[in-house]
Amino acid sequence: MINFRNDYSEGALPEVLQALTDTNLEATCGYGMDDYCARAADIVRSRFACPTADVHLMVGGTITNRTAISAFLRPWQAAIAVTSAHICQHETGAIEAGGHKILHAAAPDGKLTPDMVRRIMREHHNGHDEHMVQPKLVYISDATELGTIYTKAELTALRAVCDEYGLYLYLDGARLAPALVAESNDLRPEDFAQLCDAFYIGGTKNGLLFGEALVIVNDMLKPDFRHIIKQCGGMFAKGRLLGVQFCAYFEHDLWLSAARHAVLAAQRIARACKQAGYPLLADSPTNQIFPIVSNEKKAELAETFIFEENAPVDETHTAIRFVTSWATKDADVDALVNAL
Repeated sequence: MINFRNDYSEGALPEVLQALTDTNLEATCGYGMDDYCARAADIVRSRFACPTADVHLMVGGTITNRTAISAFLRPWQAAIAVTSAHICQHETGAIEAGGHKILHAAAPDGKLTPDMVRRIMREHHNGHDEHMVQPKLVYISDATELGTIYTKAELTALRAVCDEYGLYLYLDGARLAPALVAESNDLRPEDFAQLCDAFYIGGTKNGLLFGEALVIVNDMLKPDFRHIIKQCGGMFAKGRLLGVQFCAYFEHDLWLSAARHAVLAAQRIARACKQAGYPLLADSPTNQIFPIVSNEKKAELAETFIFEENAPVDETHTAIRFVTSWATKDADVDALVNAL
């Protein structure tokens, strides 16, 4: 079977594994207080032009989102997101379990807009009704769960609406690298530090064994953050394994070249879908492609390829998802293109 299920099935980039092997017998202090984690944090601050930001290396996306949102919000406050957001669909109620409601809006392309934020704020009396949760944080992903990306103008507009209502803007960057290398992208790393209060840089879905780098830009959100990392179970005893990986990840822009390989492979699949007449659920320029196929074609493809079903479109058609990674082989893409 040929795997297009996700972008984290394989192990890790050879350069990352080599860095872990080379440092395997070194003894360092634990819990992210070692020199490798400090060096990785310095690299992030330099690469994203945020010299005063706090950088915390976390193990995975869900624990990063849960920890950050729990730290940033008071008990009566809520997050705003789209219905397809990762925190709404794929984190088993982790945010709600932390005591925070998610106020969500349907977005066919997976992107939150200022109008959606304003509507939710109006519905909650602009946060002034003590009988309702108080919206305080806007959560977005780049790339989104549908593989779409934000433009600089869109992110700037969200920053403006957040400033209008006194909201924090938090960006989930589990697939930030594929978004940055997408052909239509006009955002640069430094833009995220300028426009977001906090964001994270994904590694798990782009060639690390595990790891996300959370960047906190807003000084108000920085105090005592390591306390809540520990309380939420996210403080990794062997923290240097995160630092070593991220140091290798950013060397020679490995994180971007890995993502570029995945995106180029996915766009070959997208072109094949269009040429064969399969409509796409969303126009994704990144490494997730969502063709709409007949149920018969879905069954035929499933004989050779591993993929996920996104959602039924009607009684006879389903949107399915193909995801490519840093490790996707050209021959596997050729096979899928031919099958389509």
